[in-house]
Amino acid sequence: MVTYYNNNNMKQVVTLLFFVICTVFLASAANNNNINEKSDIIIENNQFKLVVGRNAIAKSLVLKSNNEECLMKGEHIAIFSVTQERPYHNEIKLAHPNKKTTFQADTIYREGDKLIVGFELIPYQAIIQIKETPAYVGFSLYGFITDGIYPDYLKITPPPATEVTILQLPIRDRKNFGEWLNVSWDHKAAVNVLGTDEYAFIDFEKRNGYKILKAGARKDIKFKGTGAALIVSDPDNLLDHIAQVEEDFNLPKGVESRRSDFINASYYWTANVNPNNVDQHIKYAKMGGFRLMNIYYPSFEGGGGYSNIGNYEINKSLYPNGKADLEKMLDKIKAAGIIPGVHFLHSHIGRNSRYVTPIPDYRLNIVRSFNLSENLGMHDTTIFVEQNPEGSTMADRCRVLKVGTELISYENFTTVPPYQFTGCVRGIDQTTVNGLAKGNVIGILDVSEFGATSIYINQQTTLQDEIAEKIANIYDAGFQFFYFDGSEGVNPPFGINVALAQYKVFKRLNPQPLFAEGAAKSHFSWHILSGGNAFDVFRPEVLKKEVRKWPAEEAPRMRQDFTRINFGWLGYFVPDETTIGTQPDMLEYVTSVAAAWDCPISIHSNIAAFEAHPRTLDNMEVMRRWEEVRAKKWLTEEQKKELQNLDQEHHLLINEKGEFELVPYEQITHVAGDSKEVRAFIFKKNSEYYVIYWHATGNRKLKLPVKSSKLTLYRSIGENELITQSPENYSILPVGDMRYIKFNRLNKKDLLDIFAKAEIID
Repeated sequence: MVTYYNNNNMKQVVTLLFFVICTVFLASAANNNNINEKSDIIIENNQFKLVVGRNAIAKSLVLKSNNEECLMKGEHIAIFSVTQERPYHNEIKLAHPNKKTTFQADTIYREGDKLIVGFELIPYQAIIQIKETPAYVGFSLYGFITDGIYPDYLKITPPPATEVTILQLPIRDRKNFGEWLNVSWDHKAAVNVLGTDEYAFIDFEKRNGYKILKAGARKDIKFKGTGAALIVSDPDNLLDHIAQVEEDFNLPKGVESRRSDFINASYYWTANVNPNNVDQHIKYAKMGGFRLMNIYYPSFEGGGGYSNIGNYEINKSLYPNGKADLEKMLDKIKAAGIIPGVHFLHSHIGRNSRYVTPIPDYRLNIVRSFNLSENLGMHDTTIFVEQNPEGSTMADRCRVLKVGTELISYENFTTVPPYQFTGCVRGIDQTTVNGLAKGNVIGILDVSEFGATSIYINQQTTLQDEIAEKIANIYDAGFQFFYFDGSEGVNPPFGINVALAQYKVFKRLNPQPLFAEGAAKSHFSWHILSGGNAFDVFRPEVLKKEVRKWPAEEAPRMRQDFTRINFGWLGYFVPDETTIGTQPDMLEYVTSVAAAWDCPISIHSNIAAFEAHPRTLDNMEVMRRWEEVRAKKWLTEEQKKELQNLDQEHHLLINEKGEFELVPYEQITHVAGDSKEVRAFIFKKNSEYYVIYWHATGNRKLKLPVKSSKLTLYRSIGENELITQSPENYSILPVGDMRYIKFNRLNKKDLLDIFAKAEIID
């Protein structure tokens, strides 16, 4: 007999007697080390079989197609657990330390599609509902059995718990582990514990030779109904099974978007496109072969940067007819064969926005609260509080208190009584000064650490939903993909709220984006951010080094999550006295390494820089060629492996037949006495050496100590150019735009010596 939560209460005497009998019986079962196979719990589908002992310890997890065992046996890790901040049952509270404790499951039995789970010491039971389907098995928290467990005088709302682990399994290590998707896999098997809703807390713990894959529910987020799916399959079929989970639980179509033809397409990023200059942006986007254009929100909202986020109004000076003009501009971009996307900081609120001034919104996040210990007058510059401010932020411009209708900055605080914030400036950000009585609650505002010009939203309020509606109203002007910037800007728990903030926006976007990227991710984001992340801009002098350090390190790890990243954003720098500027070989290195992992790039557009840079045509041609390679899926797996060698640079040339040809090349580091004006790279083709070279900052001539008969000059391979022969048997070549030199029957040593002795002349 089982009494479910909310049934009519039994008489107390009968209930207590029933509880004592059940406790004795379950304890006896838990201590029985000779449980026979007939008492095991079998959970299975077409793909796998999970065997759990009556003591709640998983015994086996086998992939049926090849009988592959996936568990690390002998670890005796319970499949479920409950966490309490302290014991609440009186005798347990007296007998054990009062601290946060996790209690492992120690008994389990099955009634239909429900598992009734008991725990060590904890007097109540949890009910886990299971859903066995051909593609996966679902586990969700159905409820608790708590009637009659606690005496009437104990006024609590059962169950007293902060977290419930609804699935945890010790999974043997395999070659690959995707920490974002929470999947362990190799060529034999894939094991995935996947959240089936945005409230599940998915995590893993590393152990010696295995990982504990976990799914849990938190009481302060959502208990009942929170769930996860267990998928065990051949790795080639994993995405199909995840797609079924997404279909059954009405999740964003992360699998579908990863299979899109545009998932590896690079994009042209702009922060200032508008109806007046859109034709110029289209020209440069097409010059670089970009199939996508990502439009940053200031393009249609106007200036102000982060400070104005939250208003989401279309700038009438650039778009006199508002949204209609935005729609017309997007239609023009589409007519040029380019797909427009949009880039928002969705979880930030600007300090100049109406959500902050003149009265700050109550839904802005507070990181720490205090009670006033003295009345606060209209002109006071010291604020007295009951609680010790020890550990409060001291970051510049982040020292902000929300006090009623105003924001107040503080210079410092005391950590001995009387506790106080000192050096206060009243009514900052043009907020409304007010007085408050002793006892009122004030708090430290959650100011963004990135420039301190915006504030984070409390994700447990309706403010993110309100902002999401505004974003969706702009998105439906004709945008087709989305970048979730500032995604880290949420309140804890980050493992849930990062994705939750994204999802509040994503589920309102119509139609669903072809793909999305974001600045931060948590587990549920896998369904949303089908394109992973982009990186911030690196300067030309360190670009190759930073690519090796960051995106090239992340890309193979993200492949284990069945996901790509973006090797941008790339800046566009004009050569001047401070920088050599963006050069073709730099762009070629980034985009070729990205292509090795089926990843795109993105470039920050700057029309003035495009027009001022002497090598823009060459830079754009590099990107155009590689975008064509991506679109045509031209690279073989062997070529991708070759490109994954980060120490070897490659050039994608167009050969005599007008076809792409991939060649490894290396920089000639000593040109014309170590001049920085000329960049030159050597490669070998058909047993002859070639050099690709150009002038970094302008147009001059290159004088080489070699007869012209030894050289063939090409604008592109197969298109010969004239070489001037000087009386001293020097060859004089133009050096400006990118060109190729073929050296006839010269060895590499002599060739390098020729370039070292070269002269740059007018």
